[in-house]
Amino acid sequence: MKALIEAVIVELCSNTGTLLSGKMVIADLGCSTGPNALALVSVAIEAIHSHCLQFQQPPPEVSVFLNDLPENDFNTVVKSLVTLRQSNDPVVVTGITPGSFYERLFTSESVHLVCSSNSLHWLSKAPEELTRNLIPAYDIDEHSRHERLPIVLGAYTEQFRKDFTLFLELRAKELVSGGRIIISLLGRCSNVLDKKFPYLLEIVSQILCVMVSEGVIDKEKFDSFYGLMYEPSDEELREIIQEEGSFSIREMRENDPRTNMKATLNTPHKFAMFLRSLFEPVLVQHFGYVMDEFVRTAERRYIHEGSFQDELARCPYVMLVVSLAKA
Repeated sequence: MKALIEAVIVELCSNTGTLLSGKMVIADLGCSTGPNALALVSVAIEAIHSHCLQFQQPPPEVSVFLNDLPENDFNTVVKSLVTLRQSNDPVVVTGITPGSFYERLFTSESVHLVCSSNSLHWLSKAPEELTRNLIPAYDIDEHSRHERLPIVLGAYTEQFRKDFTLFLELRAKELVSGGRIIISLLGRCSNVLDKKFPYLLEIVSQILCVMVSEGVIDKEKFDSFYGLMYEPSDEELREIIQEEGSFSIREMRENDPRTNMKATLNTPHKFAMFLRSLFEPVLVQHFGYVMDEFVRTAERRYIHEGSFQDELARCPYVMLVVSLAKA
């Protein structure tokens, strides 16, 4: 996302109409906590400084807002924000905006740049058709799972469409004219058929199935677990953006993470910890604290089956990166 953010900052700084008041507001939605919390906004601030230095123009005053769910560790985030305020060039004012990005977060036409990394593949809620009809997302019985797969996939697809459309509608109200969005999210390769259960959610569900069989978690609890993740294709994203109509697509990239995965997640333990880092909040919220057993079960699965490298090789997901401009 770095190059896209830098390019957008140059556009915004060069557009006197967009920055009429000499102020710029930047928001990171789904900032999380720890070292990555400032990653996107830091790139933007450095790009502002470099651009203004190069063209010898006064920098805008910058407001930075970091957003995540209220359960996020904002104490740590606030402490890290101090580093952004230490520079007087440009002037940086910081703030925290707790809440879901599937609701209004900012006043109308007040934000210039919205960034969101690795967040929008999370759904706002479980697909209604499944919860209403008590249909498990991943049935332990293979025959039933196969029979219900079209219904399950259709429900996940529809929920993602609703959520992403709502995200765009809300941001369109909050962004200034000519405002920009840059997002990255997990997706699936465009050449992969959409008749398969989401890859990472399937892996987690298979591990949980073993935990059910061993009596670690309750089957009824498992049947009501929906994972809240969906991996769209770039075609799906493009279609939703065009149908919603508030934004034009400036650029869309599809990055393959498998090379890095093979280098960094090269043992069953590292892969299990990767799954833990992604799914711990939703698993703990639903099942209680089962994470140590989850990691042990995942490690046993790949050590005993000897299929760890095959698992990485069949990985069908990509990182989709999209740059949008408010129409």
